[in-house]
Amino acid sequence: MLGAWVAHALGVPSPVLDPASADASFRRYFRTSAGGHSYIVMDAPPPQEDCRPFVHIARLLREAGVHAPTVLAEDLERGFLLLDDLGRQTYLDVLDAANADALFDDALTALIRWQQASRLGVLPHYDRALLHRELMLYPEWYVSRQLHLELSSMELMTLQDAFRLLEDSALAQPQVYVHRDYMPRNLMLSDPNPGVLDFQGAVHGPLSYDVVCLFKDAFVSWPEERIREWCSRYRERALKAGLPVPDRKEYERAFDWMGMQRHLKVLGIFARIGHRDGKFQYLKDVPRFLAYLRTTGSLYKEFTPLLRLLDTLEKRAADGVMA
Repeated sequence: MLGAWVAHALGVPSPVLDPASADASFRRYFRTSAGGHSYIVMDAPPPQEDCRPFVHIARLLREAGVHAPTVLAEDLERGFLLLDDLGRQTYLDVLDAANADALFDDALTALIRWQQASRLGVLPHYDRALLHRELMLYPEWYVSRQLHLELSSMELMTLQDAFRLLEDSALAQPQVYVHRDYMPRNLMLSDPNPGVLDFQGAVHGPLSYDVVCLFKDAFVSWPEERIREWCSRYRERALKAGLPVPDRKEYERAFDWMGMQRHLKVLGIFARIGHRDGKFQYLKDVPRFLAYLRTTGSLYKEFTPLLRLLDTLEKRAADGVMA
């Protein structure tokens, strides 16, 4: 079915579809060629996936001057898209200590363009309900399914108190367009650089969110001093671009707390991908997120109870103790 659709869209008899990338969702991507050009084919099977947000947000990104794929053909009912090919190498493939400054500089240019294009009422709001649902992935999937633990009422209260602080911080930030997964794995080496992918979950939300994704990634870690330097560089450039960036101290705290929200969420997501979808390879990065949480949380006395709880749960799981 997919092959026949691609053949019709490209006007070729028998296109060859080669797997193009792995994905944590139900979407599949293939690379094909015709007339000397390379294309990407997305297969996003309904009802698990909906291509319409992808098409909408790709247009918003391109209108903002960001290098996102052009949708060349679509069949939204069957979940098929034909896209131009932004390249074969992601930032994650090539990033190292020597080239990170230059690559991240390009990524910040694209991000600031995206944020400058923000308009109310265009993307879903990253509201408290969504922030809270994301945070609840941690107890529902990571604690329950990965650690095989049950939380006491007091432990759940400790979590909820921390969640409220993180939600309040996110909602108090200036609100802009948020890619929501703006990390090296979703940025392609391209001309112009970078090509931006995996944006279908974009929302209107906290200014610091995409900066956290870029510098505190799911798959690569950087020294804390270097992260602070890059954050400062973003803040200076965003201010010059006219974005509503808070003062340095407030921005650093917002960045840190936004990171904690994301890292608790990702622990839950990776556990869900493993136990629901059988993709357990993502769980190897759990120690990275626990380290992010401990490093950042230790800077703020408000999260002392949360860090104690995290350590208690990890120890109980290691010891095989349910409660």
